[in-house]
Amino acid sequence: MLKHVLLVAAAAAALVSPLQAQPRIAVEADRLTETVRTLASDMFEGRAPGTRGEDRTLGYLIARFEALGLEPAGPDGQWLQKVPLLHTRLQTPRQLAFATPKGEAAARLSEDIYLSTIRPEDAARIADAPLVFVGYGVKAAERGWDDFKGADLKGKVAVFLINDPDFAAKPGEPAAGKFGDRTMTYYGRWTYKFEEAARQGAIAALIVHNAAGVGYGWNVVISPGGENYDIVRAPEKLTSLKLQGWLSADMSARLFAAAGLDLARMEVAARSPSFRPVELKGVTLNADIPVLPEVVTSHNVLARIPGSTRPDEVVMYGAHWDAYGEGKPDAQGRIYRAGANDDALGIAGMLEIARAMKAGPAPARSVVFGVWTAEERGLLGSEYYAANPVYPMERTVANLGLDILQTAGAANDVVLVGKGQNTLEDDMARVAATQGRTVTPESLPERGLFYRADHFSFAKRGVPVMLLMGIAGASNLKVGGSAAGQAWIDAYTGQCYHQACDQWGPDWNLDGAVQDIELIGVIGAELANSNRWPQWKAGSEFKAIRDKAGVPKE
Repeated sequence: MLKHVLLVAAAAAALVSPLQAQPRIAVEADRLTETVRTLASDMFEGRAPGTRGEDRTLGYLIARFEALGLEPAGPDGQWLQKVPLLHTRLQTPRQLAFATPKGEAAARLSEDIYLSTIRPEDAARIADAPLVFVGYGVKAAERGWDDFKGADLKGKVAVFLINDPDFAAKPGEPAAGKFGDRTMTYYGRWTYKFEEAARQGAIAALIVHNAAGVGYGWNVVISPGGENYDIVRAPEKLTSLKLQGWLSADMSARLFAAAGLDLARMEVAARSPSFRPVELKGVTLNADIPVLPEVVTSHNVLARIPGSTRPDEVVMYGAHWDAYGEGKPDAQGRIYRAGANDDALGIAGMLEIARAMKAGPAPARSVVFGVWTAEERGLLGSEYYAANPVYPMERTVANLGLDILQTAGAANDVVLVGKGQNTLEDDMARVAATQGRTVTPESLPERGLFYRADHFSFAKRGVPVMLLMGIAGASNLKVGGSAAGQAWIDAYTGQCYHQACDQWGPDWNLDGAVQDIELIGVIGAELANSNRWPQWKAGSEFKAIRDKAGVPKE
């Protein structure tokens, strides 16, 4: 049985006070494999929220936590926190086309356009809605940027570019350096684009797909298959968007050309704070698409090891249990998109940390393990918990997340997501050094991974966070170096991310995943046995939130 043991060097003890003993986190790869193979099996039917697969997943997770000797940590002492969700699925369109000055342009769903809705209606109907190009669709007064300039978007379709205005800016262009340069801010995320379109009163919102800008290909965009989820909202809080989604690069160029516009030139124009919305003259959207809406009650699973002296202070680990459920058969006839790596492996890692911690002395602070629903539907489970916390945010010391770990072998480094955000990255560097590893910042910060996983639900409420995500950058593998690490990322994101082939395989080498799990396990164990409160660093957009909460300083 492959077994790795991480012992933090004695010299590091002076940095963490008080500690009765150095944390010892031993992770067994065979246990990881067993958990992954179980959760990714057909028995769990792809682990979609609100399905029989959810019921089986919840039962499995509760049984595992009970077997480890953990306590329920949900509301009223239960294992589960109810998460009411709106689930929608688009049916075959009765009509879906663009009227243009050059005639009707049929839009093939999932080929030319991808759509979904988060309104609880039985049809999404849009008639002759004009398309308006709003550039990057950013409204950020603190950066002197407003792409809307007071334009009236009511009854219109907002068309966006993905990422921030300075993502593609060249030196000397007006947008250069206005946002994060090549590091995406929240203004660059597709979630922000849809939120802002709704605030502006648009009837629909479409984003021009750009793989470099969003960080993944068209195959990932269309992988939900017309499904969407949202937290159940009061009627007055519903989005104005009847449809939201993406245009393929080719369809985008054709629609702009039909309106007498050059998309490439418009992209350049959008990189200026003087940009104003541009209507695609003569181009309108017509859609009549049946929708199957339903309200489903999904669940977060919450377990804890109670603290011995300060149980009201909480160190939290997180991973998500949901995947994409049943879909169309792939080339091998597989219908379940079971998320073996995304995120059954993260859950397996969290269970190993729980096992190791429970086997030792009780921590001073409580350690809570949150297994979230509906991450793949927009971080909804973690967002619901953060909005309705069992343990107050101001008493939550840190949130430590595991979401996709590399399976290509031992690495000489660990990849940091969100460089410069908080002092947990200093802990990462210190503990990694005891493993003989270094820290490598994520290689593609323009993909905005810091805003794309469940830890973000806590970050935006001021809780310091750390995320381990194997696709954030090429690991410098002990065999093959960074080139081999990048090859693993390319193969996984290009072929199996959110697809049926995200399955356990005999070629998985979990040595690197074990390293990462042990590292984040030690960081959490240290925090659970100390008086330390990690801090946001100067310049982080989350520092002011934590400071306002009056949380103790380190």
